[in-house]
Amino acid sequence: MHLGTFPAGSSGRWLMPAVAGAIAAACLLPVGYVLWSTASLGPAEAYDFLVRPRIGELLWNTGRLLVGGVALSVVFGVCGAWVVERTSLPLSGWWHGALCAPLAIPAFVNGYAWVATTHAVQSYLGAVLVVSLSYYPLVYLPTVAALRRLDPSLEEVAAVLGRRPREVFLRVVLPTVAPAVLGGALLVGLHLLAEYGALQLLNYPTLTTAILQQYGTAFNGPAATLLAGVLLLACLGLLALEMLIRGPARRARVGSGTARPATRLRLGRGTVPVVVALGFFVALAVGLPAASLVRWLVRGASAELDLSRLLPAAGTSVALAAVAGLVATAAAVPVVWQAVRRRTSWSLGVERVAYVTSALPGVVVALALVTVAIGWLPGLYQTVPLLVAAYVILFLPRALVAVRGVLELVPPRLEEVALSLGLSRAGAMRRVTLPLLLPGLATATAMVALAVSTELTATLLLAPIGTTTLATEFWSEASSVAYGAAAPYALALVLLAMPATILLGRSSRGVAR
Repeated sequence: MHLGTFPAGSSGRWLMPAVAGAIAAACLLPVGYVLWSTASLGPAEAYDFLVRPRIGELLWNTGRLLVGGVALSVVFGVCGAWVVERTSLPLSGWWHGALCAPLAIPAFVNGYAWVATTHAVQSYLGAVLVVSLSYYPLVYLPTVAALRRLDPSLEEVAAVLGRRPREVFLRVVLPTVAPAVLGGALLVGLHLLAEYGALQLLNYPTLTTAILQQYGTAFNGPAATLLAGVLLLACLGLLALEMLIRGPARRARVGSGTARPATRLRLGRGTVPVVVALGFFVALAVGLPAASLVRWLVRGASAELDLSRLLPAAGTSVALAAVAGLVATAAAVPVVWQAVRRRTSWSLGVERVAYVTSALPGVVVALALVTVAIGWLPGLYQTVPLLVAAYVILFLPRALVAVRGVLELVPPRLEEVALSLGLSRAGAMRRVTLPLLLPGLATATAMVALAVSTELTATLLLAPIGTTTLATEFWSEASSVAYGAAAPYALALVLLAMPATILLGRSSRGVAR
């Protein structure tokens, strides 16, 4: 019996493929909107617009930010994970928490903190540094989890064969954790393609900032969505590159390796330099933003704490993040199940489709849903369900990466054994598969909730009248350079993100061997 299908004659045989297809179709709505909107431009007009020097500059800025940001995030994430998990670093648990902490600081809050401290970051190198400090945990966390799953006997055998620590890392460890690193790098790349708030504050123009400016000033829909189409092509290239590097190999195993920690490399005299370097890095990623927030809270001339605005915004942020996190995780399960268990061209295509839209700015996704709602479902316009749908479309890749990382390690044979013992497919899913997936489901929910709590552009356009979130309140103050008034909302965002960040940090290190 092929896993991923139901027994012959079952009415549910096509249920999961149908659900996965419906989710992919929903994710394609913004793509359809982009194609429909740009169709109003003639080929000559579109060509004239795209060959402008300004478009070339935006492409150059976006491309080099993508390369630099992803590369630096991978370096930060992989090096941090290896030092914490594979060396005799003192207080490694504390350092792990410190390296996870930037997850609780939204990228636009990080940009605000750096700009409020020094305008020197308003450059290419400054933008690369700030976005890398914001997004490297998306690489760090899955790499830590992969290192803890890695059977230490593989490294020990390589060492016995005379391989030096560097060779063991490059030839044994890195190829094994590569899927986790690639998944994290893909998420970083997608976020950088769609990043607006941080780059706007850093005064670094990209395709996404140009799209928002086009909508906000000239409200030139076709021209803006034409730029969104260029972003889609960049996303497709990124997805193709990730699939090419990942390859078709399966990685599930029945055994879990030796149930003991890996042998750690003794740092010896290198302990002090490593600790100092880590301390400096954490100071940049966490200390400087925290100090900037506190400074503007205490000394900001425009600082004021309006609880009548802050508390409702905080409550709305928490509620939307929780609901969207659960819905996105539920949507990810059938998509990942089809991609991992069936691995047909169609199922893999459905999974890839879910990634494509996440590279679009939130405003494009929001406008697509507004168009659909006004044209066919007017009752949904400016409602919470439509806003949650936008969140799910935007952040579904976070859930896909987390769920796939766990499902790939659940051997199909376990379910086959359960079926052979008389359990129904639903029973096998409930008693065998689901308990093994729970860590991934919790991680997926937390990752999506973190992203939703800081989403800005789609919320501004789709939120029901009178509905505000911490992100929208922060932006209304920060965009008018009222740093002191924005600080309470930024601090509230960080505090509300801490529980999810702690959960992600613990789940990455709590993977059973």
